[in-house]
Amino acid sequence: MMEEDDDENAEGAQQYDEDGNLVDDEMVELHDDSVQGFFTHKEPVYDVALHPIHQNIAVSGGGDDKSYLWRLYDGEQLYEFGGHSDSVTQVAFSVDGTYVASGSMDGKVRVWKSETGEFVCELEGPDEVVWINWHPKGNIILAGATDSSVWMWAVPSGSFMNIFNGHSGPVTSGQFTPDGKRIVTVSEDASLIIWDPKTATAIHRITSDDARFHSDVITCLAINKDSSLAMTGSADGTAKLVNLHNGSILGSFENHTDAIETVGFSDHLHLAATGSLDGRLNIWDVQTMQLRTSCEHKGPIIKLQWHKSQPWVTTCSADQSVQVWDGRTGQNLKIWLGHQNAVLCFAMTDDGLTCVTGSDDGCALVFRMTDN
Repeated sequence: MMEEDDDENAEGAQQYDEDGNLVDDEMVELHDDSVQGFFTHKEPVYDVALHPIHQNIAVSGGGDDKSYLWRLYDGEQLYEFGGHSDSVTQVAFSVDGTYVASGSMDGKVRVWKSETGEFVCELEGPDEVVWINWHPKGNIILAGATDSSVWMWAVPSGSFMNIFNGHSGPVTSGQFTPDGKRIVTVSEDASLIIWDPKTATAIHRITSDDARFHSDVITCLAINKDSSLAMTGSADGTAKLVNLHNGSILGSFENHTDAIETVGFSDHLHLAATGSLDGRLNIWDVQTMQLRTSCEHKGPIIKLQWHKSQPWVTTCSADQSVQVWDGRTGQNLKIWLGHQNAVLCFAMTDDGLTCVTGSDDGCALVFRMTDN
């Protein structure tokens, strides 16, 4: 997130024409590639998600302590979801889209029916929710917290199922493996834990005691499609590849000059990507552990995501842009502009043609791939 001082500097920046005359702010024509938008939050939009079936429906959560369900094609609000007393930093649909959840810094996860907007349950336990994740096959939800705990509940009953204790710092990222059989979490304490969801026992644990692992805060996590590999990114500027079957460290990806903020595996190629505060998107060959290509933003990269069917990677950045790259060559395929501050999050439709974004500027925008 951008510092407040940066916001003030940006707002106070004066612009001049070619002759050195001060330009009226209202006269400056802003480049906007978006085809639609949702502008109700008026506070930073921290997370967005798309309905897994009806991909013309989005949910966004923000610094106004609310989340909203809205339509992509006309920006029309369908439902307002309240009940939180602090920023909503996480939103997510259940696997079939029946339910939509919001996670907040107030320590609560709230769940609604996406079709009717009906409130379902409020889940309590964590002190401050850092992330939420639905089970890939059923209505079970996980939440990681700043108090080093991970919680699991059943929906719609809202019944508590398990708590996972083993980290000694905030749990920065976590998720069910795609096969649903394991949970993987990472923490500011530079540890990774592979859990059994049923017993809440740690099957494998890797810590900074192992010199081959991270020496600083782990910021992000990705798991490959067949649930065999995990990739972790860290403030130490490296990413590590971990075998999830036996908990062994397979190798290290080292090329960034600043903290890694986001990582991801391609579903179709033996490629993985890392995005860093240094502005670089690096594409790696997972088999050889070699750097394949490097792409560059003008500012820190905040999130990356591989396309579901194409060899493309989408990134969003503090440079106010969202960009699409060919993961094989590093070629830039698209630059979307329209936000007036850092782009904090995005979600792509399964066909890769539509992107929904959230920004520090308080707006959610919709962008579409075109032939030109």
